[in-house]
Amino acid sequence: MMRKMDLRINKAAEILVNYSTKIQKNDYVQIQTELEGKDLALECYKLCLKNGAYPTIKINLPSQNYIYYKNASMEQLKRFPKISYYETKNTDAFIFIRGSSNTKELTNIDSKKIAIRMKTTEKINQHRVDKTKWVVFNYPTNALAQDSEMSLPEFEDFVYNCVIQDWELMGKKNEKIKNMLDKGKNVHIIGKDTDLKFSIKGRKAINCSGEFNMPDGEVFIAPVENTVEGYIRYDFPAIYNGKEVDDVRLKFKNGRVIKAEAKKNEDFLKAMINTDKGSHYLGEFGIGTNYKIDKFTKHILFDEKIGGTIHLALGMAYKQGGGRNKSAVHWDMIKDLRENGKVLIDGKVLEENGKIMV
Repeated sequence: MMRKMDLRINKAAEILVNYSTKIQKNDYVQIQTELEGKDLALECYKLCLKNGAYPTIKINLPSQNYIYYKNASMEQLKRFPKISYYETKNTDAFIFIRGSSNTKELTNIDSKKIAIRMKTTEKINQHRVDKTKWVVFNYPTNALAQDSEMSLPEFEDFVYNCVIQDWELMGKKNEKIKNMLDKGKNVHIIGKDTDLKFSIKGRKAINCSGEFNMPDGEVFIAPVENTVEGYIRYDFPAIYNGKEVDDVRLKFKNGRVIKAEAKKNEDFLKAMINTDKGSHYLGEFGIGTNYKIDKFTKHILFDEKIGGTIHLALGMAYKQGGGRNKSAVHWDMIKDLRENGKVLIDGKVLEENGKIMV
């Protein structure tokens, strides 16, 4: 007997296909999913076909990434995947459905191998970001629920509650923040063990209200690369490629990280910062605006959107915001401002104690 599909999956698929990526007739669409996300992938596949598009489904199997990094030679890590690049250049839209069965799969893999592969595939990822429509969705699985310290039904409720909402209304609210950033020149972030300043002069903010991430809810802008000065301590663990780095503290001078410390996995933190020249600099400053996300889940797709937080990304800047920093790394780290935190734009309060003031 066929299991009845959760109607929220149908609604999520409609949002991904018709709102986020706006799939049109004749679009070539890649739906990339992990095994546990197959129900949502199939629903997206069906909707793409109904829209007259040409969808394909690609499945990443459990342990596939682990097997690759465990066994790939240096030659294989550095070999540019020409077929993948050709396919990416001929793809109109990507729908990424993440649904890991083991979020700690790469914990014991040498971080240098991961960094090498990221540098190898950077050209492909940059083309996808800059030249295609795309959206990323975290499908609720037991592994993600466990990381979030919830049961699977609780986590499903959490995910669909922050996804199925009025994204056009959020876009209107975010536009007020964007306008203040667009007109601003200098940012000052104040909080626990944090006093950080940088310029955003000439840069344009991006209103994120469901187009690329789902759930969404942020406004981001690229700092002027060589202007970051001061220090910051991140309240939440910084997680990248499955590795958790606790109590991250960074110090900047002339835009560059000059000191990096952590209580856990400090070596990994430093290895990622040393990936390339651009990974020493900030590529993004973002403000979380999704107040339906009120809990840290250890998954950046949710956590960088937490209402009342800001995040800063080491590495690659998205060109849409006028950023120029290039890197194989893009690592968002989250600062909680809900207690004694503040963001000032040219001396005017934008956010205080987690509340948007515009």
